[in-house]
Amino acid sequence: MQLVVARISRAHGIKGEVTVEVRTDEPELRLGPGAVLATDPASVGPLTIASGRVHSGRLLLRFEGVHDRTGAEALRNTLLIADVDPEELPEGEDEYYDHQLIDLDVVTKDGEEVGRITEISHLPTQDLFVVERPDGTEVFVPFVEEIVTEIDLEEQRAVIDPPPGLIDDRAEVASSRDAAGTGDDAR
Repeated sequence: MQLVVARISRAHGIKGEVTVEVRTDEPELRLGPGAVLATDPASVGPLTIASGRVHSGRLLLRFEGVHDRTGAEALRNTLLIADVDPEELPEGEDEYYDHQLIDLDVVTKDGEEVGRITEISHLPTQDLFVVERPDGTEVFVPFVEEIVTEIDLEEQRAVIDPPPGLIDDRAEVASSRDAAGTGDDAR
């Protein structure tokens, strides 16, 4: 199975290094020197990592055969894809690969059916489950411990404890302005 592990951002310096947006929790395993990665677009790769280092909090990679800024710039926005055994599990107890979560049924802690996970959206601040509801609409569920309380791979379900308004329109919004009045009566 193939997993996207990074996206090449921009060139760094003049010796062929690039900055990468890491999309794996295991960069030391997937993005180490000698790793051979498929690419999207496929015509760019495969790419073999020659070296890597962290600079100002960003991962920099250099690939075999890329020796200057021009070559590095040509790789911009390329996705790096690793071959992963489908039976392999992440090292952490509460870590999951996207393919393990796709198609899980989503239910509330009270047993109410919400829908099915169709996609995982990886955002800078957190990941989101894209959940397709039975009526075909979608709802976005933040993949955080406070909301996603259980992932049961054997039962193929994710249990959530959503705050009011996340999966329904019944949230009541309290405003301090409503409690104090709008000031129109004072005239």
